[in-house]
Amino acid sequence: MLKRICKGLPVAAGLLAASVALAAPPHQGSHAGKAADPIVTELMTKDLPDIAGKDVLMITVDYPPGAADPVHRHDADSFIYVLEGSIVMQLRGGKEVTLTPGQTFYEGPDDVHTVGRNASQTKPAKFLVLLIKKQGAPAVLPAQ
Repeated sequence: MLKRICKGLPVAAGLLAASVALAAPPHQGSHAGKAADPIVTELMTKDLPDIAGKDVLMITVDYPPGAADPVHRHDADSFIYVLEGSIVMQLRGGKEVTLTPGQTFYEGPDDVHTVGRNASQTKPAKFLVLLIKKQGAPAVLPAQ
């Protein structure tokens, strides 16, 4: 399962993928009990010289049908842009929202991401994520 995570992605993101494999609901057409794993691909990481001590991490997340993330947080400003399919997002204290291609979502450094999943049990979804974070900090942290 971790072999599906792009080399060079921070260890915490790899741990997220491992937790997803254990926490995601099974998708239709899979072997009983097998979870659909989100696939995280690192596109780039870049120090931000104009913002001292910060870098940006750009990733894509592919949600196979039925895929879901465990509850987590990012010590970062996270900008999400849906590329294909439909995803469901929710932050602690907020309303659940369903997003389609071209729509965006934001998570702040203190937000807890309580729902992140593919809205479909039969079609994949994909989104782009930009994380502006402290240089070298992990991309994903456990929820508090």
